[in-house]
Amino acid sequence: MDREFWIAELTDDDLPAVIALCRSALDLPEDAAEAAEIVSRLREATGTDGWSPTPRRLAGFLAMAPGNRVIGVVLGSVSHRDASIGHIDLIAVDPAERRRGVARALMARIEGALAGLGAGDVVLAGNAPYYAWPGIDVRYTPAVCAAMALGFAQDQPAWNMTADLRALAPTEPDEKRLAGDGVTVRRATTDDTASLVAFALANWGTGWAGEIGHSIGRERAGCHLAIEADGTLLGFAAYGSSRPSWFGPMGTTVAARGRGIGSVLLRRCLADQRANGHETAQIGWVGPMPFYSTAVGARVERVFFLYRKQL
Repeated sequence: MDREFWIAELTDDDLPAVIALCRSALDLPEDAAEAAEIVSRLREATGTDGWSPTPRRLAGFLAMAPGNRVIGVVLGSVSHRDASIGHIDLIAVDPAERRRGVARALMARIEGALAGLGAGDVVLAGNAPYYAWPGIDVRYTPAVCAAMALGFAQDQPAWNMTADLRALAPTEPDEKRLAGDGVTVRRATTDDTASLVAFALANWGTGWAGEIGHSIGRERAGCHLAIEADGTLLGFAAYGSSRPSWFGPMGTTVAARGRGIGSVLLRRCLADQRANGHETAQIGWVGPMPFYSTAVGARVERVFFLYRKQL
């Protein structure tokens, strides 16, 4: 290894330097702008109550150069759903220090750490609910090439859709119509968290449950819900859990579908994000593409490759 840099274990005291690095090392402006939120989210060790039986297991390393300069970082975690899978959540290298083996050295160290935590496979994929991307954005071409060179096999693609928040249709007419049918749509409060987490666990799983719990009460985040007159939950929509400019997840029950409830929940969240200063929002890790296209004119924009390797 080039002795002009060395690998050190990440500590919480290093996080300001890591954030500063990511502001210059994340090549896409929308990622660099949220570097502080991304790093803080990926290093968050709390918030598993109610949906995960075990606390988070994290690993992180820095590439250091003379003068105690941070020139690279890698963050990893163990999957909440399957303890045999390790996630590489972030790797970033100072643009001036690339092609010197820094990324390779960081990857070797994080793979060893994840193996030590019990992982048999390692993936370049988001570990929801603590994630910044589903995988590697295809526009990060050097990262895609590096994944292939390091022996990762492409697993599956994922994509985001972009919603223009400047042209949102108001929700009031639809909310009035729903109220006439006995459906209330409102903002979730902390008193709703337990029931919403249970609702998500029963219908969609741990990742969504965690994102709901982390959206309610978080700065520049929130959640809206729809309930029948008898108190039955029909659906929810959340935003800001992973990143302030990202929407999701959202889910509605079979009983809610075809009634316009999902569209109202979506637009209420997007209106919040507009009020927070965003002109666009990323609908992350999209499933029902036609719904978002019809409801708010969203378009597919960010595409991600996901990768896997056996350790």
